Amino acid sequence: MAASERRRHPRLDNLSLRDQLGVDRLGRRLVQMMIGLTGFGLSLAMLLRSGLGGAPWDVFHAALAERLGATVGSMSIAVSFVLLLLWIPLRERLGIGTVANAIWVGVSIDLGMLILPEASSLPVAIALMLLGVVVNGISGAVYIGAQLGAGARDGLMTALSRVLSRPVGPVRIVLEVIVLVTGWLLGGPLGLGTVVYAIALGPVIQLVLPHVLIPVRSVRGREPDAAH
Repeated sequence: MAASERRRHPRLDNLSLRDQLGVDRLGRRLVQMMIGLTGFGLSLAMLLRSGLGGAPWDVFHAALAERLGATVGSMSIAVSFVLLLLWIPLRERLGIGTVANAIWVGVSIDLGMLILPEASSLPVAIALMLLGVVVNGISGAVYIGAQLGAGARDGLMTALSRVLSRPVGPVRIVLEVIVLVTGWLLGGPLGLGTVVYAIALGPVIQLVLPHVLIPVRSVRGREPDAAH
């Protein structure tokens, strides 16, 4: 594959937990993963603080938080672990990043909600919303680029895609629409930011990922050519 083609379509390796523990540059991957997860959670808080609507899953998390008297971050963590239970019958593989994602994104959301004030005017709200979407896309790419395992939600989507023999794209859309509508019916913050997030996130990740991907060069215990 030509270099330009690899940059447009970076290779992602689906490593088992054992392989992740033996992959090259693990320290760098862990640092990059945590930076990505922190930015991801903080950016979700930006969207919520904008008052213009949260990301699809956070519409649901915020609705649960309001009804149960909890924080959005704690609901994100709780939902993540419920989804991980669904991985068991679907035989999806757990990764280092899977557990870190389930816990740290929620912690980062609550940290962001604590330090960020609510938008004081419409221009500030729009700026906060757009910044949140961009930071979320960049952070998502940074996390994915570490190649240490999918988050609970993405893993569920890929597992359902495999079990149902359907493309990931439509499965993702259906699942997120169900979650979004449920959250909205429960009183979650659906708005312009939700729409912008849904439209812009994919392109931002696609643009950034080739620049932050850490390729798998070797895995301890594997033959050199088996890691590619």
